[in-house]
Amino acid sequence: MDLVAEVNGTLRRVPPWVLYPIGVVPLGLLIWQALSGGLGVDPVRGLEHQLGLYGLQLLLAGLMVTPLRRWTGVNLIRYRRAIGLLAFLYVSLHLLTWVFLDLQLRWSEIGADLVKRPYIILGMIGFLAMVPLAVTSNNASVRRMGAAAWARLHQLTYVAVLAGAAHYLILVKAWPMEPILYALVAAGLVALRFFWKAQRRPRAGQRG
Repeated sequence: MDLVAEVNGTLRRVPPWVLYPIGVVPLGLLIWQALSGGLGVDPVRGLEHQLGLYGLQLLLAGLMVTPLRRWTGVNLIRYRRAIGLLAFLYVSLHLLTWVFLDLQLRWSEIGADLVKRPYIILGMIGFLAMVPLAVTSNNASVRRMGAAAWARLHQLTYVAVLAGAAHYLILVKAWPMEPILYALVAAGLVALRFFWKAQRRPRAGQRG
């Protein structure tokens, strides 16, 4: 048995629900750091930043599942839903931290940020794109909508990850290498999807 087959065989024995308790471990560590002073002089900002970063990382991880399978044969498709829901959890907590802990429900400031600050607008676009993805991430929704319509809806993942990466890039005004790399990876993964889709589309001369 080759290595890829062995890896896939092992993965088939690991149920997807295992990812949920593993996925909230970083959240527990973050809470502990916030309570113990491990997030620096501004723990709220530190918590807010790290929650958003985890959400972006999980979105990228979900998009990497298909390239990983195509290029290496390792199949993580059955875990993609859990990865996506964990991404939504962290992005939601990132938003709630901003609203409740950072701006402390000062709705006038929140409203002003939502219309004046480009990185806030992009972050909200990314979050809103993820809401229907989270709501329909279940087998009942696939049956009700049909597989094709469900797949089309879940292309909102591309909006979410691009908006999230742009949100991070604009937020960090000095433009260090880390947010640039996240933006490049996000753009590359989305471009790859459209490249594969174009390859599958039959050419005019091949029809009929």
